[in-house]
Amino acid sequence: MPDLGITRIKAKIDTGARSSALHAFDIEIFKQRGLDFVRFKVHPYQHNSTDTITAESELLDIRNVRNSGGHAQSRPVIQTTVTLGERQWPLELTLTNRDVMGFRMLLGRQAVRQRFLIDSGRSYLQSSARTHKLKGYRKKPS
Repeated sequence: MPDLGITRIKAKIDTGARSSALHAFDIEIFKQRGLDFVRFKVHPYQHNSTDTITAESELLDIRNVRNSGGHAQSRPVIQTTVTLGERQWPLELTLTNRDVMGFRMLLGRQAVRQRFLIDSGRSYLQSSARTHKLKGYRKKPS
């Protein structure tokens, strides 16, 4: 998310979730040039609370979103640019604390609709092969 200064983050694609979410904390809404903005902090790397990025974005909305436990939460919403592989597009993100979740970012079905075909049996396709082994798949012959 180049607009936020986040160059790498592990994201889960969740077609069961409508919206996308980013792990954020110390969320603060403020006025700037007569517009509502939001300032927040992000720990972009799993199991690492040392590396912190502080980001600001114009506040798009505040929406009620059902969390994974089925409870409604009021969350700030921003729009930013996301890059995945060689593709880049605008994305609406809700900001919420995802410290206890397995991934710092969730890409919901609106984010991937008409952009990607999801193969639920494969993982980490954008990562280096040295970083993650793809279990159950053989390399295609050249």
